[in-house]
Amino acid sequence: MSCCQPTDCGPACGSPAAEDAKVQSGVLGFVIEAHPDHMTPGELSLAMNGQRDQEFSHHDAVERAIRELVGAGLLHLAGGLIVPTRAALYCSTLEIG
Repeated sequence: MSCCQPTDCGPACGSPAAEDAKVQSGVLGFVIEAHPDHMTPGELSLAMNGQRDQEFSHHDAVERAIRELVGAGLLHLAGGLIVPTRAALYCSTLEIG
């Protein structure tokens, strides 16, 4: 569900909303796969974008995704660590589609 470069989309990029949704999906999948391990937003961005990728836009996309997922009730920031909510963990066990 997660990918190494969540903001890489090449020439076939869609709308900004579609790109944001793609990054949100990658962040949520990454956090759920890492559970019960937790990380800070900076550590998550580094893990998803790699140490060599220092582009602000890639790190900003991950931080925006975290904010949106917290607002949607799928992630929680506890003591500076990103934690998937029970709802997110439950949803990840369902086979949809």
